[in-house]
Amino acid sequence: MLANAVLDALAEVLGHRPELLQQQHVGGGCINEAQRLITDAGDFFVKTNEAGLLPMFEAEAEGLQEMAAAEAIRVPTPYATGTAVGWAFIAMEYLPTGPGSGAGHERMGRELAAMHRHTAERFGWHRDNTIGSTPQPNAWHHDWVAFWRERRLGHQLDLAARHGAPKGLIDKGRRLQAALDAFFTDYTPVPSVLHGDLWSGNAAFTADGEPVIFDPAVYYGDREADVAMTELFGGFPARFYDAYREAWPLDPGYRTRRTLYNLYHILNHFNLFGGGYAGQAQRMTEQLLAELKV
Repeated sequence: MLANAVLDALAEVLGHRPELLQQQHVGGGCINEAQRLITDAGDFFVKTNEAGLLPMFEAEAEGLQEMAAAEAIRVPTPYATGTAVGWAFIAMEYLPTGPGSGAGHERMGRELAAMHRHTAERFGWHRDNTIGSTPQPNAWHHDWVAFWRERRLGHQLDLAARHGAPKGLIDKGRRLQAALDAFFTDYTPVPSVLHGDLWSGNAAFTADGEPVIFDPAVYYGDREADVAMTELFGGFPARFYDAYREAWPLDPGYRTRRTLYNLYHILNHFNLFGGGYAGQAQRMTEQLLAELKV
C-alpha cells in the first residue's frame, strides 16, 4: 500500500512512524494525483505519479527548500520523496487554506519581492526540473539573454516543432529567438530565485491569512518572469502588484518583456495540452516581432 511506504519514509525524517488515522483524496491538479494523510503526527499532503517521475518530485522538494532559504514567503515544508508499488511520491506539510484578503495580497506582493532579493551569481540552477510535466533545463549561464534564448524559448520551440506546431509559429519564433538582445538594451536583470510557475493556482493563503506559494519550477532568473506569469490565467488583485512595485519597482520595459516571458508558458501549454495555445503563441510572437519591427 502506497500510504504505508509514505509513512515509512516519514518515519526516517521524524524519528517515529506516524499512525494513519484517515486518508482523503484531494482534487484540483491536472498533472499529479494528491491525497491528505491525517496522522497522529499531523497532516501531510502527498502527491503521486508514475514511478519514473521521481526526479520531478525530488526537484520539487529541492525547489521548495530553495525558496524557503530566502526566508521571505511561506512555502510548504517537504518531508520525503520515494517510490513504492509503481508510484513516485512527495510528502510535504499540509496547510489548510482560507480566503484571501486585500491585506493578504499586499503581504504576498511584498514577500514575493523579498524572495526575489535572494540572488545567485549566475542564471539557472544546479539541477534540471519540470514546468508542469515538461522537462525544464537549468544549466548555469552567466548571460541571461543567452539562457532565455537557449533554455527557455528555444527549448519550447524545439518541443513545439516536434509536437506539430504550425510552421508559421516556429519560423516566427526562431526570428524572435535571434532578436532577443533588443529587449535588453538598457536593462540588466539580476539572478533572483524564482518560483518559476507562479500563477494564481499555485498561490493561496493559510487559514490564518498567511500567503503561501507551492508547486514550483525553481531557478534563478529575471524576477520579471515571475511577475509576468502572475498576470496569466486571471491574474492577481491590483493590491498585490501595487505592493510588489512599492517594495521593488519594475523597469518600464517590463510591459513588453511580460509578453516575452509569458510566451514561454503559452508554448509550454501547447506542448502539454495542444489546442488553441498554438494560435495564442503565434499572436504573442507576432506582437513581439512588431515591437522590434523584425
